[in-house]
Amino acid sequence: MQGPGDALPLIRQYRDWLQGSPPEDSPERPKFFTHGTVVLDTNVLLSLYEYTPAAREQVINALTSVQKRLWLPHQVGLEFVRGRHRVIAERAKALKDAPGLLNRKLGDANRAVVGARQFVQELLVKYAWDTEASESLAAKISSQAVDALLSEWKKELISLVQGLKDHDLVPASVEANDPVLPQVAELFGPNIAEPPHPAEIRRRVDEASSYRFPNEIPPGFSDSGKGTPLAAAGDFLLWEEVVEFLAASPERKRLLFVSRDTKEDWYEPEELGRGRRPWPSLASELRMRAGAELRIETPGQFYRGVNRFLDAEIADETYEEIDRAAEAADEVTITELEAPHMEPPSELVLSAYSAAGLHNTSLPRELLPHLRNVLNWWLIGVTAELERRPLYEAEPRITVAAAARSASPPDPDWLPGNCLRLGEWPYQSSSWIAPWFAHIVNIASPGDRKILQRLAAQQLDSKASD
Repeated sequence: MQGPGDALPLIRQYRDWLQGSPPEDSPERPKFFTHGTVVLDTNVLLSLYEYTPAAREQVINALTSVQKRLWLPHQVGLEFVRGRHRVIAERAKALKDAPGLLNRKLGDANRAVVGARQFVQELLVKYAWDTEASESLAAKISSQAVDALLSEWKKELISLVQGLKDHDLVPASVEANDPVLPQVAELFGPNIAEPPHPAEIRRRVDEASSYRFPNEIPPGFSDSGKGTPLAAAGDFLLWEEVVEFLAASPERKRLLFVSRDTKEDWYEPEELGRGRRPWPSLASELRMRAGAELRIETPGQFYRGVNRFLDAEIADETYEEIDRAAEAADEVTITELEAPHMEPPSELVLSAYSAAGLHNTSLPRELLPHLRNVLNWWLIGVTAELERRPLYEAEPRITVAAAARSASPPDPDWLPGNCLRLGEWPYQSSSWIAPWFAHIVNIASPGDRKILQRLAAQQLDSKASD
């Protein structure tokens, strides 16, 4: 609803900044579903691999209600086909690690109860000289007694975790018989973008790294410094494709962009009296450059809107899965892309080195900072995975790998197993070695070299036993 002052130039020009986050009951919202161009971010498509088969079927069916208005940017398509295996592999790893993590948490619970008992014992002896009560307490609340109390809960929790492995997708299925990819391809049909010209991609990457990111102009500036400039500019490349597409199509007056990415390079920080909202500058830029209106929604908002405005049938349980997948996206994951550019917390590094039997100062001093970061993150991840140390609270998930066993290398830069010393590395002819790991191992001292290779081999062995 327009107010009497809406026609004034200042009010009109800065209306995106003056308005709050678009409400879900806005009278304009249904038009984005019935007449707008709908663009799904990569994370929305990859979520299809995380849903149960029943939920995935409902989501795909719901998306067919907006099929004619769907459009797939090249950047999204590229990230989707490249990221499928990673999503399934991360899910498989999380489920594989779950029983060990559960056992560690139950062990922590045992130690916490015993610690509380010891605290009370100290009080009894110190302030009441009641050694009899102290000894009675020790006999009643022993570690064995706590384990006995926890045993039934432990069986139930382990059973539930093991039941989660009953799923139709495993890493090998993505290679041999991916059930999701054909459905996504059929959903978009011919409504996909051609790759931009390499010269145009280079121009956009240069614009992102030299102007937009240093000035924190959304979207994507939070990715600055992650990996290569091309990789860091992914969100901006997507944005430019969308703006160009709508600008070339005068009949397209609305864009409904769906993403579970709510970081500060898409959403403005929350202010007193107002919740978080997508950056108003995004709506202003799209209107100025393409003459189109913008609405950004999370997957949960979008699918509820599809249900509401287009009568798609989605069960409450499916909404819960959609919301959980979006919440899981907020968990920090350290990959090969982020690891070189992020220095891990010192307490995690010290804990990992101690668990591995290494000394932080024993590694070559000439090791470049980005290689040391990768090594440190890998050590943090592998020592947790092999249960060499307890997990810290809010410790990130780490997917950095030192070696792999597969028919082809995970990346063209990876080296065959025989690049490591014969007699120290057991998988000379059946493995691939990450180049950073090969470099560090080959310049490390004999003692450190053997420790590093032993950890990498044990990590491979643990994966082979899945």
